[in-house]
Amino acid sequence: MIIKQKMSLVLTLLIVMLMIALAGCSSEQTGTKSEDSNKKTAESEETTTEYPIVIKHALGETTIEEKPERIVTIQWSNHDIALALGVVPVGFSAANYGVQDDSGMLPWTADKLEELGAETPTIFQDTDGLDFEAIADANPDVILAAYSGITQEEYDTLSEIAPVVAYQTSPWVASWREQVTYDAMGMGMEKEGKKLIADTEKLIEEKVNEHSEVKGKKAAFISISADDLSKFYIYTPEDPRGAFLSELGMEYPESITSQITDPNSFYIEVSAENADMLNDADVLVSYGNKDTLAALQADPILGEIPAVKRGSVAIIGDNTPLAAAGTPNPLSIEYSIDEYLTLLSEAVSKVK
Repeated sequence: MIIKQKMSLVLTLLIVMLMIALAGCSSEQTGTKSEDSNKKTAESEETTTEYPIVIKHALGETTIEEKPERIVTIQWSNHDIALALGVVPVGFSAANYGVQDDSGMLPWTADKLEELGAETPTIFQDTDGLDFEAIADANPDVILAAYSGITQEEYDTLSEIAPVVAYQTSPWVASWREQVTYDAMGMGMEKEGKKLIADTEKLIEEKVNEHSEVKGKKAAFISISADDLSKFYIYTPEDPRGAFLSELGMEYPESITSQITDPNSFYIEVSAENADMLNDADVLVSYGNKDTLAALQADPILGEIPAVKRGSVAIIGDNTPLAAAGTPNPLSIEYSIDEYLTLLSEAVSKVK
């Protein structure tokens, strides 16, 4: 009897161990199936860029037959778009404004190159015109110029070197979103470009929420020289400088927008006697120096503009990195937005 009981107990233990083993095996199989399923789902979510890519723009239509490996950018900002997407161009144009050394690079460009562990690429000098020979020597697969002022003739010459991604509407009129969208398309990185835009929008929203006092204020970005107060320039909301004020929750006064006759122009020229166009602005933004505001306030015409009279003018030091960031891109926004919002906030604080 005792022997039978022991045998029964052993048999029971064997059955339990067998069940545990089977359960573990089943769990292991389930885990494998789950991992396989997740892998397939991830693969299905990946979007593969299909070639050829055709990009229409103001100067024609560009076809990119295959994924470009050697990226060249020209004129302003386009190299920063590539860098923000983690791609180091083999060549790009030197920055000709706001640079504080002889590197030909603005600080956010240099910082990103260092972050990516990249050597300094070939830098083109194009102040006196595009260096077509140097661009050709870089052997590009694509030339990015979504934010530029190239002419049709320059575009045609560049197109003999490699496919060119030009601006969508007019020279020097492209928001930072357009820059990202079309430069990213030119690199076969449309999906990554969309994520960069979303990340940058999130950063801007977070920073603006820290300075909510600027929201809803009427503002305009102007360019005026204390050496000649007989005229000034207003950048339109189509210009990246004007568009970024809107991005920060500010509004262009109707007294200005109603005077813009060319919707594709990035600025309008205004004579001093028509300075009352600026009367509805709560805040003005201008390039200048420590003497600019005093010169404006001392002028018998410009000094009567309400924003000028009360000092609600955000003066951006001429030829500084912040001034260069006035035409923004994701790298320059991240680098300069705190300083810019602080200046705007100080100007807004004087509004009564």
